[in-house]
This record gives sequence, C-alpha cells and structure tokens, in this order.
Amino acid sequence: MSHIDPTRAQFDAFKSLPRDHPIEMLNLVRLRDTADYPGDHALADAGLTGAQAYARYGAESAPVLARLGGSILWRGGFQTTLIGPDDESWDHVFIARYPSAHAFLAMVTDPAYRAAVMHRQAAVLTSRLIRCEPRGSGEVFG
Repeated sequence: MSHIDPTRAQFDAFKSLPRDHPIEMLNLVRLRDTADYPGDHALADAGLTGAQAYARYGAESAPVLARLGGSILWRGGFQTTLIGPDDESWDHVFIARYPSAHAFLAMVTDPAYRAAVMHRQAAVLTSRLIRCEPRGSGEVFG
C-alpha cells in the first residue's frame, strides 16, 4: 500500500493534538523511478524522474517552510533497516522542525505550498510522516 497523503482520520488526529509548541516531523520518503503527474499537468509528458520532481517540490516549498519559521533539523542517507520490514528502503530521511503545529498547518494550506505539493505527489511512491514532540537529548534512553 502506498502512503503519499494523510487520510482524513490521520489529519484529524494531527489537528486534535496541541498546536502551541514546537513539533518535529520525521520524514521517510521513497521515490518513484518516473514521476507520475496527472495527465493534464504541464509536466505530465516531460519524463521527469521521481528525484527530479521531488527536487522541484523541495525548491518550491523551501521558501514557505522558511517564511513560517520551519527548518530541516537533520538529514541522513538511508543505509539499511536493522529492525523493521525488510522491504522498506528510503531515498530521503530527514527531520523538519516547525515552531508549532499552527505553522505546519499554515504551510500545508499556503497557496505556494499547495502548488508545490503536486511535485511531491508525482515524485513519491510511498512515505511516512511522523509527528514528534521535541524532548531533550541525553546519554540514556527513555
């Protein structure tokens, strides 16, 4: 099963959580070999790879993220899964930080972001977007 956009129930659960504190979103993204734009989109026949379409998404959405006070906190290159499904691999692994859930919601409803997200939808084969509450770091788990 492919996961590209949240279901209504997932989005409602996200919105039901407190909105006035910073959040961090763990992003795990696997790209399509070839971007899959809707037939009426200007890039439908351009033959872009998923990586090229995702790069367009990044370039167009980054100014919105920055304007709302968000940033990419951490990014890494996937190597292997030690615990978890063997069939999951990721092209992009990163953590985005937002000053609040309000900022995240403002981003996903921003007209410039809504135009950019078409590239993400065309690029992504499947993904995981996991909301986390930031906590202090330390030397122990828990």
